[in-house]
Amino acid sequence: MSMTTKGFPLMLSFDLDCETMWTARDPEARKRPILMSQGAYGWKRGVWRVLDVLRRYEVKSTFFVPGEVVLAHQEVIDALLKDGHEIAHHSHTHRWIVSLSPEEEREEMELAQQAIIRATGQVPRGWRSPAAELTDVTMDLIKEYGFKYSSNFFDDDAPYLLKVRGAHIDCVELPFRYINTDSPYFQFSKILPGRTITSPPQVLDTWSWEFDTLHAEDRMMVVAMHPEFIGQPSGSTVLARFIEHVRKQDNVWIGRCDDIAADIRANLLADA
Repeated sequence: MSMTTKGFPLMLSFDLDCETMWTARDPEARKRPILMSQGAYGWKRGVWRVLDVLRRYEVKSTFFVPGEVVLAHQEVIDALLKDGHEIAHHSHTHRWIVSLSPEEEREEMELAQQAIIRATGQVPRGWRSPAAELTDVTMDLIKEYGFKYSSNFFDDDAPYLLKVRGAHIDCVELPFRYINTDSPYFQFSKILPGRTITSPPQVLDTWSWEFDTLHAEDRMMVVAMHPEFIGQPSGSTVLARFIEHVRKQDNVWIGRCDDIAADIRANLLADA
């Protein structure tokens, strides 16, 4: 029996980082227009191609968006909302949390929170860390801001309730792993030595094997993608063919993170 009321939970999530993927590492990157154009592809072309694929297959997804991107591209946010997608919290500038003071980390949380509220009219329900990092104060902030789910940890293939200072809180963790993200395969840059671009069919094969195993074990799957990568021509084909692969099973719920977390929460709270 599935852990949800609608079948095996599959979340196709997207981190719309755009230029912040580079400026978070080095503020001086803003002075390098060709480097910045790699991030601009996300909002200029990639996200629209992703939206076309999701619309074609009638899939609703979650987009984790830094506050800076929210403020700069209201037209993108409006298009995502029009198609029924969720806008979730992904920091403000995408700076790596471990490089921030506690005061700066709180500012990142608050600025993005307010940007999303202004742009969408809704309080974000979920949070994903930039660069997959936490500090000693992050978990306290997750509790304080009342997030209903997070998607950050790599320690399981099933959802669970987060603990803050030893006690469960009403926040569902939706873990994922690097093998189910697009950046290890497609993120290439001359400032990131050692990166090579993987053949798209190999990525499709890997994700399909992951799905087949997790589905057979009746767990769940979170795929974390970036429109600047998966929104490229071959990447969007990987996304489309992966959706076709999982749809061969008749009991799969491809949904938004907030909807799936809400469906799972009651059982997790009962077991806590």
